[in-house]
Amino acid sequence: MSRSKALYSYILIRLLLAPLMLWTISTVVFLLLRATPGDPVDAILGPKASTATKEALRSQLGLDGSLLQQYFNYLGKLFTFDLGTSMTTRGESVWQIIQNYFPATVELAVFSMAISLIVGVTIGSIAASHPNTKLDVGGRLFGIFTYAVPPFWAGMILQLIFAVQLKWFPLGTRFPTGKNPPPNVTGLYTIDSILNSNVDDFLISIYHLALPSLTLGILLSGIFERIVRINLKQTLKADYVEAARARGISELKILFSHALKNAMIPVITVLGLTFAALLGGAILTEVTFSWPGLANRLYQAISSRDYPTVQGIVVFFAGIVVMASIFIDILNAYIDPRIRY
Repeated sequence: MSRSKALYSYILIRLLLAPLMLWTISTVVFLLLRATPGDPVDAILGPKASTATKEALRSQLGLDGSLLQQYFNYLGKLFTFDLGTSMTTRGESVWQIIQNYFPATVELAVFSMAISLIVGVTIGSIAASHPNTKLDVGGRLFGIFTYAVPPFWAGMILQLIFAVQLKWFPLGTRFPTGKNPPPNVTGLYTIDSILNSNVDDFLISIYHLALPSLTLGILLSGIFERIVRINLKQTLKADYVEAARARGISELKILFSHALKNAMIPVITVLGLTFAALLGGAILTEVTFSWPGLANRLYQAISSRDYPTVQGIVVFFAGIVVMASIFIDILNAYIDPRIRY
């Protein structure tokens, strides 16, 4: 089988398996929510509500049927891309919640990923090009430290220092209270500011993004630093690099024109999956910084036992991760012709 046919066959299999993975995730979430102690009706009405009121609400929410009935109703809605309606915000669909809160998560993820790439690749390249020196040791220590530090702890410490004590950055908002954000086009304040040619709004958006995105970006940069350092060290020992040195090509040109390009191939794989996981796993950072994103909204839904919102957001995030992994596999196959499927 030719390489292109093998790739197409692999992509087809992955696409066919994607619904199975999403069904598995949605089923696990459905069962775990109902296995946890507590009643969502009590969380909504409080313990002092009458039994009749509770039963009426339980029937309205579709919680009066058996577990199997609830499960099949849930699957039936998923097949029609209906993620349900929030229990705690009456009348608001889960899709509306995603539309309202997801742009904030995307904006945080994009800026954090950009920072992590710049910092990680830079430090990894410097460490790899100076093997067995203080710079190399410093790069390794940086990678270990940033990988090991819990994001929520780092977020609290940095907020105490830079927001509370020094008052350099704001807390808990994407835009100043009392000031209208830029007109909604994409939901991303930075992009909407550019589209409306408003430099002040753009700078304000960046200012509010700075502390959470720097915190998350620097902590994630350790992953890229380690990958770049390890792969670049191996690449710099390759025969074609030695041949380039023998031809008198400068070390700087060898690093950027020859070695770094090949060392970045594994980074692309990690980049895509890390970004997808970042979109779905930024909950600790968003909660710590009170960032009004979808991960923070998921935390609130879990706290209030809002079944449809939790299920819908988790399935949405799972879909992003599944599609991102397929896209990265395809991209890697086209970038690196050595990959076989």
